[in-house]
Amino acid sequence: MKTNIASENFRVQPGKNVKLKEWPTTVKPFCRSKKRYRKLLEEQVEELSALQRLHYASNRYALLLIFQGMDAAGKDGAIRHVMSGVNPQGCQVFSFQQPNAEELEHDFLWRTTCRLPERGRIGIFNRSYYEEVLIVRVHPEILRSQRLPDELPDAETIWKDRYRSIVDLEEHLHRNGTRIIKFFLHLSKEEQRKRFLDRIDEPEKNWKFRLADVRERKSWSLYMQAYEACLSATSTATAPWYIVPADDKKNARLIVSQIILDAFNELEMAYPKTTAKRRSELQTIRKQL
Repeated sequence: MKTNIASENFRVQPGKNVKLKEWPTTVKPFCRSKKRYRKLLEEQVEELSALQRLHYASNRYALLLIFQGMDAAGKDGAIRHVMSGVNPQGCQVFSFQQPNAEELEHDFLWRTTCRLPERGRIGIFNRSYYEEVLIVRVHPEILRSQRLPDELPDAETIWKDRYRSIVDLEEHLHRNGTRIIKFFLHLSKEEQRKRFLDRIDEPEKNWKFRLADVRERKSWSLYMQAYEACLSATSTATAPWYIVPADDKKNARLIVSQIILDAFNELEMAYPKTTAKRRSELQTIRKQL
């Protein structure tokens, strides 16, 4: 069973001025039934698992997946469902919340740089260094608390400088074998409201809901502006952003899965070749068994 999902339809081209109102939060379902959806996702997960084993054995590249989006956009669910078949030994997931005291003593890229994946592994950032040009831009009081040097540029220039630092880092990582895929889960404000109500109405989801989520919702338009500026400035040929319609969770997971599969299939990977010396050694071991 194959999808008709074209990754390029969701990719932000370098230099494009992103207007999120022009990008849909929902698209026509790729599956007509839950049964077909489960079957298709299962096949994608199976293929991803096989590619991850090859990736691990090849030990040539690292793969970094970055997930960003508003609260309740489905980041956790996408990671959980899409990566369900991946060997935990070859995958690391990090969720970045408010910086702690130690992290604030370093530059804004330090805490995430320490968590970058090794060659042969998949690293997943649930939120990332992009928070520093998103939530910090919406709440400039956070920037003031970071005790930056007085000689830094003015408040408007600092975002351009941070975009440049991010792009420079991602280009450096690409040159050294790390492939980066960035997902913005594009959720509508109305769908977020519905999901917040679900978190209130369903006891097993109560733990997911915080009063701070409602406060952040009041800054929706500011967040959209921050995301537009960020996506426009940092989607590059080597580290692209994908804007994934997130109102339909099942659709979003299929899209994310297909994009990761396409990225894997672009890599030059192969299982290590066995040398004549190694084959001879294995035959010697075989006789001892």
